[in-house]
Amino acid sequence: MMFAVSLFADTAEAQIAVKGETVYTMNGNAITNGVVLISDGKIERVGPESRVRIPSGYEVHEAKVVTPGLIDARSVVGLAGYYNQDHDQDQLETSSAVQPELRASDSYNAREFLVEYLKDHGVTTIQTGHGPGAVISGQMMIVKPIGTTVDQALVQDGTMLSMTLGSGVRSNFSSPGTRSKAVAVLRQELIRAKDYAEKRAEGDSDGTDLKSEVLADLIDGNITALVNAQTAQDINTALRIQEEFGFKMVLEGAAEAYLLIDEIKEAGIPVIIHPTMARPGGDMKNISFETAAKLQEAGIPIAFQSGYEGYVPKTRVVRYEAGIAAANGLGMENALHALTAGAAEILGIADRVGSLERGKDADIAMFDGDPFEYLTHVKGVIINGEVVSMPE
Repeated sequence: MMFAVSLFADTAEAQIAVKGETVYTMNGNAITNGVVLISDGKIERVGPESRVRIPSGYEVHEAKVVTPGLIDARSVVGLAGYYNQDHDQDQLETSSAVQPELRASDSYNAREFLVEYLKDHGVTTIQTGHGPGAVISGQMMIVKPIGTTVDQALVQDGTMLSMTLGSGVRSNFSSPGTRSKAVAVLRQELIRAKDYAEKRAEGDSDGTDLKSEVLADLIDGNITALVNAQTAQDINTALRIQEEFGFKMVLEGAAEAYLLIDEIKEAGIPVIIHPTMARPGGDMKNISFETAAKLQEAGIPIAFQSGYEGYVPKTRVVRYEAGIAAANGLGMENALHALTAGAAEILGIADRVGSLERGKDADIAMFDGDPFEYLTHVKGVIINGEVVSMPE
């Protein structure tokens, strides 16, 4: 027991210095020959080596490129598992097309191999949860790829509410079938939720109706709708529904967003863009490598996602998806911003992660070259001030 207490104390008080030939803080210009000092799990100081002295006793790591830990803004890892078998596929419950009461935290497996896989690729924060395919499939959560239990990994529970507009719903459910029926079902639920929210505000609720409680939270602005809409017609519908009910919304996927740039910008809606290398087909038949660049140029906040894959190994790596976007008009630093500070802002956790600044969580990725070059290797990953990965 004494050894365990001592080990925990050493970890909690770890002092680390990370040196990089180029340090991207995402809070200003990149630093040449930079140093990041870490103490007690937080960033202590950042600056050029000529101005930041490394105190004696600090564990020193060096890399060619140092960035904030990468953020996967929409995933299903921890619910959809590596083996792609019934026992590890909890990302979509098909008993009903409307289930806002489902919580990702009740299915998340912190020991899932894919969680470790993303961590080894420099991903230090993940918004994961129920996949697209239902009108309302459930609540999302934000985790870090650490620990062996959901409590150890959890950053924030119930962050967004996963919804889907488009043909994907009818492929999973016999009802609702058409787009108009699915939207009618959604509107009916939201109308009921407005009524419930008003009664709740007057104290006329005992909090036991889980479905109504979550939808009332959406109406009251306590949770954000994460709406998967790929085609222009479905994106337009999402914008109309959001305007009608006034809830907070983030678009995800948005394969044809380039056709509605003015409308999305006017609505002030961020976009977690579809995986850049996703296979074209169905509602995503008109995807483009250039969509991220066009949205960014228009001033629309963007982030990247690994999303959901129906085949093994069930996940993508956002660094590679962002790399393709970077090479197709987005540019290296804009792509890195969307993977770090931009994603943190969309997820509402910019006070903790997304940039290398004093007082923020010490989440860092280290590379032996340009992070978006395919042959670049991750040389180390630090989460909460602890070295959690040192790939060969």
